[in-house]
Amino acid sequence: MLYFIAKMASILRRKRPVTSFFLDLPKNSPFASESFLRKPSQNPHPLTPSTSYLNNNRVQFIRPFSTKSTAKFPEYQMPSVTWAVIQGRKEKLVSRVIICDYLKGIGIIPEELEDLELPSTVEVMRERVEFLQKLGLTIDDINEYPLMLGCSVRKNIIPVLGYLEKIGIQRPKLGEFVKNYPQCLHASVVVELVPVIKFLRGLDVEKQDIGYVLMKYPELLGFKLEGTMSTSVAYLVSIGVHPRDIGPMVTQYPYVLGMRVGTMIKPLVDYLVSLGLPKKILARMFEKRAYLLGYDLEDTVKPNVECLISFGIRQEALASVIAQYPQILGLPLKAKLSSQQYFFNLKLKVDPDGFARVIEKMPQIVSLNQHVIMKPVEFLLGRAVPAEDVAKMIVKCPQLVALQVGLMKNSYYFFKSEMGRPLKELVEFPEYFTYSLESRIKPRFQRLQSKGISCSLAWFLNCSDQRFEERLHGHYIEAESAGPSFFMGGKLELPGNEIVSEEEDESDDEILYRRTVSL
Repeated sequence: MLYFIAKMASILRRKRPVTSFFLDLPKNSPFASESFLRKPSQNPHPLTPSTSYLNNNRVQFIRPFSTKSTAKFPEYQMPSVTWAVIQGRKEKLVSRVIICDYLKGIGIIPEELEDLELPSTVEVMRERVEFLQKLGLTIDDINEYPLMLGCSVRKNIIPVLGYLEKIGIQRPKLGEFVKNYPQCLHASVVVELVPVIKFLRGLDVEKQDIGYVLMKYPELLGFKLEGTMSTSVAYLVSIGVHPRDIGPMVTQYPYVLGMRVGTMIKPLVDYLVSLGLPKKILARMFEKRAYLLGYDLEDTVKPNVECLISFGIRQEALASVIAQYPQILGLPLKAKLSSQQYFFNLKLKVDPDGFARVIEKMPQIVSLNQHVIMKPVEFLLGRAVPAEDVAKMIVKCPQLVALQVGLMKNSYYFFKSEMGRPLKELVEFPEYFTYSLESRIKPRFQRLQSKGISCSLAWFLNCSDQRFEERLHGHYIEAESAGPSFFMGGKLELPGNEIVSEEEDESDDEILYRRTVSL
């Protein structure tokens, strides 16, 4: 050490160039190594302001880069476009290695981040991970979509979450929302999110329902307004869905906005129309049960229709069955029909053909609990009605098996005590139990008594109030007629109305819907 001090003092006294000090050093001195003294052509590092020009020998003092000067700047004050200026190539690689080691250490697989620009320091990455964990995301959730680590907390995550909370997604559910749709963190609030919300409001989705809709189907935020969403809405309106019902449909089943018309919606509509269902009926069905649009045509709808036919349902009755119970298109139908057919045959003595007629008249029976079905049956058997007659009554009026036993008791006691009619009339007209005792049976029976009219149960019960008054004031008792019938692809034909004016054409489907569908 004393040697170096003396040598430097000698150089300064003789006014020699300072570089001669390094040139005269012993070869074994660490200051004489190539890593310390190097000419520019041999220096692999870019030129920096620290390069000095001394005499004709250009000496570069290597100053290691440091990130300390940038660490004091918060991330949101250091745009990513400046990283290449602040950090050199070597230092960026070192930072990436450090960050990847940190991610591996906490269980995050960084392979998918190879093409992603990472923050300059591991502290910034740690901040992102901890922020996501505070939202409720786990390491496994982050591994499902590690690209979320490329989002700045201040420039991306906080603005997006703030807007989501503003439109109705509760703060405790924000983590669940991000878990289901992490791509939202990359979105621009003004350019991408706001237009989607305005579009939903334009469809009459209530403001308080926006959060519910997005929680159910968060991918809506990634759709283009001029794409699938607009075309699906336009097609539904074209088949008869009322524009004001689009909002409630979207609220109930927002997935409809993500369905392609050409591959999902239109093929389903065309197939149902081919079965005999008018488009107006389909429109009413979709308005009340938008989830019907989500039934897969090839995997669910067509196999279920074929299953109905295989169990004896007539082709011309398919439209009526679907109109009465649209959910039948999406049920595990084969298993349900097999179970109910076996039950009806074993317990109720209804053969397979009779079971098919029951399904045609009341398809909801495929989902009715067998314990519920047995209660009305046991009531009838307990009133000395033979099992064969009970089976006939069920085939003729399947609604019997869904009635409350208490109401059946009241109607039966009135029939026996007040009306004094034979049990045979109940077997012939089991629909008697489906009418209200207080609002229809009693008042009309009393009117008949006051007029001294004797007639069948069907004559005074199976008609409207207006028709009943006409019958009371008639000069003769007209023959009984059958109820309304449904023809595939045609109109509703009411008995006695052979001629239907053209002005009524538009309302026929509505009449059919009201009579055959209980939504």
